[in-house]
Amino acid sequence: MSSAAEQPASPHGSVPARAAGHAFADPEGARTVAERAARLGEERVGPRFKGLPPDADGLTVGALAAERRSLFTGGFTTPVLTLDAASLTHNLALLESYTDRHGLAFAPHGKTSMAPELFARQLAHGAWGITVAVPHQVRVAREFGVRRIFLANELVDAAALTALTADLDADPEFQLLVYVDSVRGVELMDRARTEAGALRPLNVVVELAAGEGARTGVRDEAGCRAVADAVEASDTLRLAGVAGYEGEVPEADPERVRAWLRRLTALAAAFDAEGRFAGLDQIVVSAGGSAWFDAVADVFAELPPLTLPVLKLLRSGAYVSHDDGHYQHVTPFNRVPEEGTLRPAFRLWAQVVSRPSPDQAFVNAGKRDAAYDLHLPEAQVVRDARTGVLRPAEGITLTGLSDQHGWLRTEAGTELEVGDWIGLGLSHPCTSFDKWQLIPVTEADGTVTELVRTFF
Repeated sequence: MSSAAEQPASPHGSVPARAAGHAFADPEGARTVAERAARLGEERVGPRFKGLPPDADGLTVGALAAERRSLFTGGFTTPVLTLDAASLTHNLALLESYTDRHGLAFAPHGKTSMAPELFARQLAHGAWGITVAVPHQVRVAREFGVRRIFLANELVDAAALTALTADLDADPEFQLLVYVDSVRGVELMDRARTEAGALRPLNVVVELAAGEGARTGVRDEAGCRAVADAVEASDTLRLAGVAGYEGEVPEADPERVRAWLRRLTALAAAFDAEGRFAGLDQIVVSAGGSAWFDAVADVFAELPPLTLPVLKLLRSGAYVSHDDGHYQHVTPFNRVPEEGTLRPAFRLWAQVVSRPSPDQAFVNAGKRDAAYDLHLPEAQVVRDARTGVLRPAEGITLTGLSDQHGWLRTEAGTELEVGDWIGLGLSHPCTSFDKWQLIPVTEADGTVTELVRTFF
């Protein structure tokens, strides 16, 4: 069998032993998530899943995957989104080695895929835990056994706080980190948890905003201290560190991003010097989207020793599938190519359903099927309906999307006819995964080997 770096666990298989090799890995948690995610193979295929073969209705997901059907001749219908198996394998291994090499713990942002099977593979590749954005996503992660969760938002929903309080008190292995960015937020969190009879403290991290006019977070260090004071005065919360998101730095460039990251690490050092972390086992310092994790690695490496070990926690999520648009342009690996290269894993297959003029054609995929918030899909390859031969989509440009149609402009002499399949590259993983509940994973020849379930 290949090493784990070459062959991570199938969503319906076992966790590779390498999970224990990363310094911050949670191998026991990885095994639990893999076991629970494997049960998704027992779900029945039916019309609620787009693009699947009509004659597969009633089969389990696992049984359909075991048939190893061809995407092109096995009854799959268009449009259908796919993930490339080799690219997933490569990307998972690359971020494992990158974070290990730079001494970073890794909690990839689960809101990108909301796919427990991919969570299992990320944990198997050394992830410390999973990051999420809203209470529903916490519930999904917990349903599938994730034991370490970073909630990158201030949580003030009383119902969600009550449920999480019960979960924390019932499961001593459950570790939860939550943003705080206001005194009012601290007050609401403490009140809800007090009313819920909390037994365990909830670890929180003060969020430092990326600048004036940025997204969430406390705008300055004085405000951070006020929030930290409120946490210390509460009965149910415990200050565990500082965090933020450098992707919101206004007019971001390497200098501005590094300057903000140094403010974040300086805040952690100042809080430590003030004795705010007494009684903890470690101090959390966290940042890192998918565009600047090289800067995070560099600046976190500069952090001088504090009074406790520091969990330097990176939270990038889009890497798992990467893309052919936005993240292809902004990935840090463009700046540090010696560290590796991510590979786009998505391909949306659509079919030409109209060819009304020599310079125009329409495919049957639109806004319901493809991400379009950052860039339009890109026509990459044509599969000839007559011969089954693949060729580059030269002279073909997707110019717009309707709800269920893609508008193609074709240059003079472009060979394209009704019935041909068009393979489209996508931009922005987060708004690609959420349009599909069950996504085929394919080998290079189009053989479907797995199906990944999402929970949005």
